[in-house]
Amino acid sequence: MDDVLITGMGVISHLGRGVDAFWKGLSAARSTPTTAADPFARMSLPLMYEVPAEDVPAGPERYGDLVLGRGSRLAVEAARQAVADAALEGVAPDRIAVVIGTGMGDSGLHEDWRSGTGPEGGHWSPTFSVASAVGSLFGAEGANSSVSNACAASGFGLSMAADLIRTGEADVVIAGGAEAYSRVALACFNRLGAIDPVRCRPFDLHRQGTLFGEGAGMVILESASHARARSAPQVYAKLSGTGWSCDAFHTTAPEPTGAQISRAMREALAEAGAGGDRVGCVIPHGTGTQLNDTVESQVLNEVLDGGRDAQAPVYSLKALLGHTGGAAAALAVVAAAQILHRKTVPPNIAPDEQDPACTIRLPLDEAPLEGEFVLVNAYAFGGNNVSLVLEEASA
Repeated sequence: MDDVLITGMGVISHLGRGVDAFWKGLSAARSTPTTAADPFARMSLPLMYEVPAEDVPAGPERYGDLVLGRGSRLAVEAARQAVADAALEGVAPDRIAVVIGTGMGDSGLHEDWRSGTGPEGGHWSPTFSVASAVGSLFGAEGANSSVSNACAASGFGLSMAADLIRTGEADVVIAGGAEAYSRVALACFNRLGAIDPVRCRPFDLHRQGTLFGEGAGMVILESASHARARSAPQVYAKLSGTGWSCDAFHTTAPEPTGAQISRAMREALAEAGAGGDRVGCVIPHGTGTQLNDTVESQVLNEVLDGGRDAQAPVYSLKALLGHTGGAAAALAVVAAAQILHRKTVPPNIAPDEQDPACTIRLPLDEAPLEGEFVLVNAYAFGGNNVSLVLEEASA
């Protein structure tokens, strides 16, 4: 079976636009939330990690009658970067597919319609048109799919994109995730009491919930044979393992034993042929919520106990980006591919006091990558779990 390679990347987040800005932000290990720039955010804690106004692509753009909201504009910007990075030209349109994961899509347009604000006073608009927007821009005539199972959306989407390549349905897939500010989502988490009043603090003893972030991460996935045939300029990593599961336990809470989280991790590692001792870095789901962080920490110790001298380093991405919802796994995959490509793990933001129940290794200094695999986890409401394994790949 042909390998699935990452040959291009694009990203936008509150750290800036482009992979270089993203990596610079990760390496700086500094991040502070701001108050949402929304006069209708009438809630106790309107905090989030928002993409600066100067970095958001101008818009809304139109494709025919379709007005693109903030989520689609973020996705299109990241996709433009990824396509340019991969030097993707001359590919038959019917051999290019698009898979985008998003939890809220362009719900901001609908919220503007309800409040009478936004372009043209706000108007009703379809919410999950992000994949269509990206597909329209690049003339992709293969499958164009939106995946919207909450915070694991882009993780499931990336594994679906890999399957399209492995089954011969596509040679190239523009894949990733995008998430923009949603007044409704932020208000709901305020009502749940699930917003941390300080910052996103995964694995911190004093964490009080999560904080949302905006962003989009996109990759160009293609078969190894196709990449060779077109002389792709670079290969960042290979997507070599995926695992899915469902807790079937509770609408919002993870199952306390973590059995299905463990299953997803083990299946992804087995498909990649990776023993726990060969994992050089883990990018966890790590949202900053009490039970999620504790359960994931316990499972990581169980799954990755391969007799190594030290635990695999955990890179807590959400401490910098916040919880980017349906885009979280895609942004984590961009970070993982950069870690493999640069053979370096960035420093973590230091927790004020690490939770003793979260016995994981959170290095505070930049360090060389210790293994050839990176494990990425993403979980969602409804008990939807997905794990992805990336590995080093030569050109």
